[in-house]
Amino acid sequence: MWHRAAKWNTLRNQMLAGFVSVMIVVLVCAGVITFQSASTLLKNKAEKQIKQTAIQANGRLEALVNQIETLTTQAVNDSLLQQLMLSTANGKTASFGQRQSLMQTANKIQAYSSGVSSVEVYTKDHLRLYPLDDQRLSDRVGGEWIDLAEKEKGKLVWIGIDPKDPESVLAIRRINLIDQWFSSGGYLLVRLERSYFQYQAGFSDEGHPEIMLLTDASAKPVVASGPMRADLGELAGADSQTVTWEGQRYILVKQRSEQTGWMLMILYPLSDITEGISVLRLAIIAAGAVGSLLFIILSFLLSTMITRPLKKLMRAMRNTRQGVLTPNSAVSFTSEINDLNATYNQMVDHINGLIKLVYEKEMLQSRTELQALQAQINPHFLYNTLEALYWSLQEKEQEELADLVIAMSELFRYVIGVADKDEWVTVGEELEHVERYLSIMSVRFGSRLTWDIRVEHGCRTVSMPKLLIQPLVENAIVHGLEGKTRQGTVVVTAAWSPSDGRAVRIAVNDDGPGMEEARCREVQEAMASGRALPGKGKGMGLSNVQRRLQLYYAPPGAGGHGLSIRSEPGRGTTVSFDIPAEEEGIHFDT
Repeated sequence: MWHRAAKWNTLRNQMLAGFVSVMIVVLVCAGVITFQSASTLLKNKAEKQIKQTAIQANGRLEALVNQIETLTTQAVNDSLLQQLMLSTANGKTASFGQRQSLMQTANKIQAYSSGVSSVEVYTKDHLRLYPLDDQRLSDRVGGEWIDLAEKEKGKLVWIGIDPKDPESVLAIRRINLIDQWFSSGGYLLVRLERSYFQYQAGFSDEGHPEIMLLTDASAKPVVASGPMRADLGELAGADSQTVTWEGQRYILVKQRSEQTGWMLMILYPLSDITEGISVLRLAIIAAGAVGSLLFIILSFLLSTMITRPLKKLMRAMRNTRQGVLTPNSAVSFTSEINDLNATYNQMVDHINGLIKLVYEKEMLQSRTELQALQAQINPHFLYNTLEALYWSLQEKEQEELADLVIAMSELFRYVIGVADKDEWVTVGEELEHVERYLSIMSVRFGSRLTWDIRVEHGCRTVSMPKLLIQPLVENAIVHGLEGKTRQGTVVVTAAWSPSDGRAVRIAVNDDGPGMEEARCREVQEAMASGRALPGKGKGMGLSNVQRRLQLYYAPPGAGGHGLSIRSEPGRGTTVSFDIPAEEEGIHFDT
């Protein structure tokens, strides 16, 4: 189970899952915000359109009302009507001819307004003067409308649907007598066709799917462009902007007329708004699906571009054979991956160099141990033999030879020490070994060999690999002083390096014949290549010291560490090298 989970828990799958998750969240948030914004915009636009339609419709209604208001005002102020109503108000009975003359007033109103179907005139006692019958006003309208007409003092009062004719609308106004200080002289009742208020005809087209309803003060429909109901009180009293009517959802806008008291209601189908929102929702979902698919493909390609070079790098790491790391030669289109490959290749080169360095050091140590084994030197046997020789010379009172044996014993103890334990010594211990060696050499050369060992303060405690100075002293004696007939001097100096205060400079100087420039260059080339020098002995002393200095103190391929040779013909030779003083063990200057 764990291996199966680890198989899918790869960097590419993690990147792909992360990218897709972020993309889905972004698309969902953007889609929701866009959908909400667009829905609000569409609703606001619909509301604005409905309000604009309501304003236009209400303006048309007000124009129709004002027309009737103007015509009836002119009628009640007609001189003939005023004289007749004044006469009846004073108790005189109107004659048939006078009542018949009211036909001219009614005809004027009907002539200027096609919606007026009849005009009726009543006295203040509710007796009808025109048309010519004996019907009373109280039989036509309710008493509350008569009282309201009295209260309005000559203003046109819109009653609503005619109780005796549902297809008609009634309006009443009081006739004010001008000659009697505008006192009540009777009533003018106007009956209009309901079709007169069909204002919807000016607005109803394909661009206006709304339904318009006009109700009177009692919520009874006056005009309706849609289904007609006997009572629209539910819509008139609705507080919500969204209502359900005839099984369909609508946005409701209401506007009451100040002149008539009637209610204008406009119903806008909610489906017309949601239809646009549905298209928008479908477009958002389609765009999100296409965007997600493209993002998944791009994320897969991007993650592959990143992980494929990493897999090649891992494959190069696994291809390590025989302790040697294999560099990665793959080239990526990503600069960071290329930098990673370059860094890895540099690390591989560096580690391979370190492996080669350690290998060569082990080979050098093994070669040294092999040479010691080949010489079949048993240290304990050698020490015991020298000890016995020392006591024999003491018994024979050969003090000088006894001291020479002791010096040789100490010298062998120093050289044939435990390699792992005594590999590093201090500069002071190395110089003591050099002085013992010089003491032994003085037996051979006598007064022809003199030496001087100079050590600056603090240099004796610096650690260094052992047996680095003694081969240089040996080289100075063999090549510098052995051929001299006069006295020669070897000077060994341990002082702080003038070029680097953190290093100790060891210098071995002789006053021998020196070397020509060509010979000096030949020696340096031989040391650099590790081959033997021509001349006496095996000529490996300087080369071995040079190699050991590079193995201990120089990183692979670096220069600047090793022996420095200065020689002039007739003025001797100086061989020197620097030892870092800050840490013990193998040190690599960078």
